[in-house]
Amino acid sequence: MANHRADEKRFLDERGNSGPLAPNGLNPATIMEKPVRERIVDCYFWKDQCFGVNEADIIDRVVDHIHFIGGTYGDAQRPSPFLCLAFKLLQLGPSDEILTEYLEYGGEKFKYLRALACFYIRLTRKAPDVYRLLEPFLEDKRKLKRKTRIGTSLTFMDQFVDDLIVKERVCATTLWKMPKREVLEDLEVLEPRISPLGDIDDLLESDVEEVEMNGQNSDGGESSGAEFVEVTPERNSRDIDGIEKEEDDGAVS
Repeated sequence: MANHRADEKRFLDERGNSGPLAPNGLNPATIMEKPVRERIVDCYFWKDQCFGVNEADIIDRVVDHIHFIGGTYGDAQRPSPFLCLAFKLLQLGPSDEILTEYLEYGGEKFKYLRALACFYIRLTRKAPDVYRLLEPFLEDKRKLKRKTRIGTSLTFMDQFVDDLIVKERVCATTLWKMPKREVLEDLEVLEPRISPLGDIDDLLESDVEEVEMNGQNSDGGESSGAEFVEVTPERNSRDIDGIEKEEDDGAVS
């Protein structure tokens, strides 16, 4: 019977040569930079909470221990629990069905589980799948706490997902370069995305038409200058009679 090694560095030694690749063709053991990987496998959280964990246990670890997103934080650049569990997912290689549960049902209840699944999908899935799976969560407005070397800040789920799509580095991890959405649409790999606000071209045309209609209403006729004439208040007949009487009395005196 083969002995089981508790050293998690075995993952780094073996997966680089014979382990299966991620769906996007990258090696899961080398997606994160070497200094980050070494900090992860040497930290207390990894040794205490990430040994012998399966896909179901990931949910418990997220609920109990993840209260912010981030890569390394503090002056010592400690790896966050979020980053440690992301590295554990790279070990486990969960299926698409499990990731869907992380995103949908589990993600509705636990926002950091959804954030973790989005991060893992960005690291391991092909570009069309990344856009298809992540874009629906651009409408998720829930708050997230983020920790970096300089301190703690507030962000939102939609902002985090947008960073995963457009930025090159998130959570102390360099993201592989994806082709832009417009390129995939031109290749007919992706359908054009419809914004929740509607078609942008239609919105722009309606705005132009509204401006033109307002301009026509305001410029319906040439100005005669009558609106700038000072209007004096009209006096009724009683006021006029009173003034003439006062002038006659003054003339007699």
